[in-house]
Amino acid sequence: MNRIVYVNGDYVPEAEARVSVFDRGFLMADGVYEVTSVLDGKLIDFAGHAARLARSLNELQMTAPASEAELLAIHRELAAQNGLVDGMIYLQITRGNPGDRAFLWPDPALVPSTLVLFTQSTPDLANNPQAKSGIRVISIEDIRWGRRDIKTVQLLYSSMGKMMAKAAGVDDAWLIEDGFVTEGTSNNAYIVKGGQIITRQLGNDILHGITRAAVLRFAREAQMEVVERAFTVEEAKAADEAFITSASAFVTPVVEIDGAAIGSGKPGHFATRLREIYLEEARKAAL
Repeated sequence: MNRIVYVNGDYVPEAEARVSVFDRGFLMADGVYEVTSVLDGKLIDFAGHAARLARSLNELQMTAPASEAELLAIHRELAAQNGLVDGMIYLQITRGNPGDRAFLWPDPALVPSTLVLFTQSTPDLANNPQAKSGIRVISIEDIRWGRRDIKTVQLLYSSMGKMMAKAAGVDDAWLIEDGFVTEGTSNNAYIVKGGQIITRQLGNDILHGITRAAVLRFAREAQMEVVERAFTVEEAKAADEAFITSASAFVTPVVEIDGAAIGSGKPGHFATRLREIYLEEARKAAL
């Protein structure tokens, strides 16, 4: 491919991009990331992603290598250099290269953070066929670390969950802890019952989704009732409908869990309407 990527201040062809083998992101998964969707060449929910990035860095006592304004300029330049119309921009910040492997964090005054960004083109991103067909999920045990609210690059179990879903012939997995759904492998999870939109409350056990925040705000503005609490797999199976949200999936219906059809087994009204509202409002506010 001929993508241009950003590495520590330079825009370079992807084949020429280099990060040290001693970088702590490679050796320790000591890094955070964000993924910002692009529709019609514009950034979706950038301010939210920038705010969550700052929070993740703060929680891990990492130094930000660039300001929000600088990151916005980099995103725009990278999209322009790659002619990105629809897709995503991935950003990763690590604690950098201390010159050797050690568990103790290096002094940030001596070891600068590593900053990498790249684009990923997904033509017609907003018209994913799964929005009309819905996805099927399985439930798996949630054995991740306890700080899932920090968007780190520690994604091994999420990858394993995706592979478990693939092996089961379905699209994704919902993670279960103490009998309750936490979230999907890379998305927030919701059910609808009796006109209520139910999703797990914020805490250290789930990612504070940027799309989640926007969708819940739009739902309340549309006079939809939102309840933030944990729910079980059994509740999900008995729900009227279900859906997920994420930066790239937006709002996508879930029509089956563990082989049991949810509601009619087809995408429901709430998921369909919220996807329409989200995409309309996100496009209006895009940068």
